Amino acid sequence: MTATAARLTALGRAELTLLSRNRNNLFIALLMPVLMIFLLRQSLSGLDDDKVPMGIGGATLVGGAGMVLMLVVYMSLVSTLVARRDELVLKRLRTGEARDIEILAGGALPATVIALVQCAVLTVAGPFALDTAAPDRPDLLILGVLGGIVLLAALATVTTVITRSVESAGLTTLPFFLVSSVGSGLMLPAGSLPDPLAAVCSLLPLSGVMDLIRAGWLGVAEVGAKDLLGAGITTVAWIVLSVFAVQRWFRWEPRR
Repeated sequence: MTATAARLTALGRAELTLLSRNRNNLFIALLMPVLMIFLLRQSLSGLDDDKVPMGIGGATLVGGAGMVLMLVVYMSLVSTLVARRDELVLKRLRTGEARDIEILAGGALPATVIALVQCAVLTVAGPFALDTAAPDRPDLLILGVLGGIVLLAALATVTTVITRSVESAGLTTLPFFLVSSVGSGLMLPAGSLPDPLAAVCSLLPLSGVMDLIRAGWLGVAEVGAKDLLGAGITTVAWIVLSVFAVQRWFRWEPRR
């Protein structure tokens, strides 16, 4: 266990150093979530109250947490893994003592830390800035954030399979970002969708995570105990599928 922790720390420190030298990824990880939360707040202010029953402040905090996870963990991690793959860094690391899971976890460690810090800041400062109540169920909020990090890190790793270069990462991550923004409740409250469409969107990868985060901020009654159980099952199912896909199709070196 000590050796594993040491390897993860070393990999994470090296990755953080590389991240600090990449202005594009650093901007996505640190500043883009703040910008997107501001834009989210502006867009929600134009909706009628009946479409935002949780209130504009509550919807902003819920969607903001989702934006942090999507931008910091998913989108930036795809670019990072593709860059390390094309530079043959991943291939060289496999010749050392680190196991495959340690290499991938170490690469995701900086994004995980940044996402957790930003979510913590949002949780502490958000209620004061938006004049809303503190999280009703912090345990569910933490569970949703951690589940989202694991799920999006796995999905980011899967997305590298269809991402041939760092430059194309913006295109390959865009479809999932747009679908999740509308269907999973990042940009639009889930309650604003028609019932048949909402039922389909509840099965999207990030929908379960967003339901857990919503219940954490606003209480179980906002989501419903039955739907909350389904959200947990959906999240676990997508994590299992994503991990299987990583084991089956992930490439450690570029195609020749």
